[in-house]
Amino acid sequence: MKPFSDTEHRGRGHRGGHRECEHRGGHGEGHGGGRRQRFFGHGELRLVILNIVKDNASHGYELIKAVEALTQGHYSPSPGVIYPTLDLLQDQGLITVHEEDGGRKKIAITAEGTQALAESEEQLAQIQVRLKARMVGHELRKHPQMKRALDNFKAVLDLKVNQEEISDAQLKQIVGVIDRAALEISQLD
Repeated sequence: MKPFSDTEHRGRGHRGGHRECEHRGGHGEGHGGGRRQRFFGHGELRLVILNIVKDNASHGYELIKAVEALTQGHYSPSPGVIYPTLDLLQDQGLITVHEEDGGRKKIAITAEGTQALAESEEQLAQIQVRLKARMVGHELRKHPQMKRALDNFKAVLDLKVNQEEISDAQLKQIVGVIDRAALEISQLD
């Protein structure tokens, strides 16, 4: 069983035909109107939730807070993402949900969920590495000099590309400058 593959979610009665990767960024990002990078690809949030539940049976709100903590506050899945994801995990037999006194639902991983998590260990490790690198990037963009430099770059690029007519030759030059800068940065010690 590969519950975390890129196969299409069939939406068996799940509210709103959820897509767990809809949220594309954190607080304060993307004011330029562009699309923000997703925190989790298809199936990855399910894997992250399973990993959280494995360590401690939980409730929906606690899972939201755990994912938010994992992303250092840059992504907080909404109940409209978490609960349909939990429904799917339950349908797949990877978790159980038991109602407690007071109506709260306690979530626990099943033996099948533990096995699926073990089979997806490498994918989970990749997600964790990517999240750690992304958090470093968020912190770096908060640095005043880096923020100024990035804002300056975006403003100049916007002015040159979006507000002026540019030729194919000019576009080629701009792409070359960006590629050279990326190469220089990647080669820094």
